[in-house]
Amino acid sequence: MPKEDFDIDSLAVYLHLTPQQVMRLADRGKVPGRKVGGQWRFSQAEIHHWLEDRIGLSDEGELVEMETVLERSHAVEDSVSISGLLHREAIAVPLLARTRNSVITAMANLAADTGLLWDPEKMAEAVAERESLHPTALDNGVALLHPRRPMETILAEPLLALGCTQSGIPFGGAAMTDVFFLICSTDDRVHLRVLARLSRLVADSAMLDAIRSAGGPVEAWEAVCEAEQRLP
Repeated sequence: MPKEDFDIDSLAVYLHLTPQQVMRLADRGKVPGRKVGGQWRFSQAEIHHWLEDRIGLSDEGELVEMETVLERSHAVEDSVSISGLLHREAIAVPLLARTRNSVITAMANLAADTGLLWDPEKMAEAVAERESLHPTALDNGVALLHPRRPMETILAEPLLALGCTQSGIPFGGAAMTDVFFLICSTDDRVHLRVLARLSRLVADSAMLDAIRSAGGPVEAWEAVCEAEQRLP
């Protein structure tokens, strides 16, 4: 079996399900996989994308469960800290951009201002490609920008950037978008955990209001920190 593939038993352990549950999901086409020699095989990359899609469609209770599954699956003792990954120098309120492409470029440059992202142009290209495949804009005016795959070769460590434009921008969602998070991850596990937790945070309307009215990066960061402290 290729190193990057799961079989029924290893995917069951990864997802904290029984082998029988995984088998039913596979047989019904509910989880991406293929049969090799009559045995189910699951690409690790495809499973991560499947989980990412599930996170995007989940409600609060499902997101909490998803966070727990991801932490247990990787023997993680501590939860991801969104405020800890969000550096003050990677926050722009307001973000001086008026188009989709200029937002993506500005967000990548913000991340590079931390000194932890070495190639903002490559990050921007990857994010733009991801957005062209499937926009990350949500109905509440937030977009969770990220490349399709983690870009560990141009990152020193995982980080987040945050920008809020002065007016909404068409970004592929049902509503105009003005709050942008850029997720820069070094591996799929970190990415999924950050995405699940951040998805819970951006459902907090009080946090979004505080970001939109913030007088600068410090106030915006404090809004994120306070909202994260409110999470159960």
